[in-house]
Amino acid sequence: MNRPLVIGNWKMNLDFVEAVHLTQQLSVLLKNQPSAHTDAVVAPPFVDLRSVASVLESERSSVALAAQHVSAHESGAHTGEVSLAMLTRLGVAWVLVGHSERRAHYAMSDDVVAATLRTVVRGAVNAVLCVGEDEAVRDASEHESYVAAQLASALAGLEEKSRALVTVAYEPIWAIGTGRSASAAQISEMTLAIRRELSALGFADTRVLYGGSVTSDNAATTLLDGGVDGFLVGGASLKADSFTAIIRVCDDCYAVSANRR
Repeated sequence: MNRPLVIGNWKMNLDFVEAVHLTQQLSVLLKNQPSAHTDAVVAPPFVDLRSVASVLESERSSVALAAQHVSAHESGAHTGEVSLAMLTRLGVAWVLVGHSERRAHYAMSDDVVAATLRTVVRGAVNAVLCVGEDEAVRDASEHESYVAAQLASALAGLEEKSRALVTVAYEPIWAIGTGRSASAAQISEMTLAIRRELSALGFADTRVLYGGSVTSDNAATTLLDGGVDGFLVGGASLKADSFTAIIRVCDDCYAVSANRR
């Protein structure tokens, strides 16, 4: 089992005052009960990044900062977009690339995902490549080939020196924000399929996360039986106690796994 990684995707929630309050709560909870084995990351909206970065720095928090999206372009006439240089200046160390909502609602094609991923890793920033199928694809039993194609499109030909910067997050679209989490068996099946494709592409050591209605109640089963290396958390990351509870579950599961070895 790889060292777990838990990323909180706040999506379009929390203004900067609410974001500061949540970050302060997270910092206190993780200081009182530090995470020994799990890496924690939060991905606030763009307008909150500076405020959250300031709190993390002042609290000397171990939590890292992520952005939910970035432009594939370095600068220029791209109204409404944000460049990687702008993000790194704020202390952003992670970027979500190709989240299902960006793909579905903002016409982010596989080609744009691939270009964005290369922009992120060229800047020596960690990229979280999001992949996953919708309900129609799963019902047609094409989910494995569909996700494999997403991975190949984004990762094929990526320079070897950049591979360590890539993490994959599997998010079945039919389980995001619905309260319906995929079963451990379904997650395990897809995790194995993803790892096979990653290995074929030269990414055998890449961490694979799961995202889709993750809570502290289902985290242990998903982690141990689903074979993932952590989580991309949505709604449960908007409250400090529920987010840190998931981190603690990952810590405990990693400790159990290490003892078995």
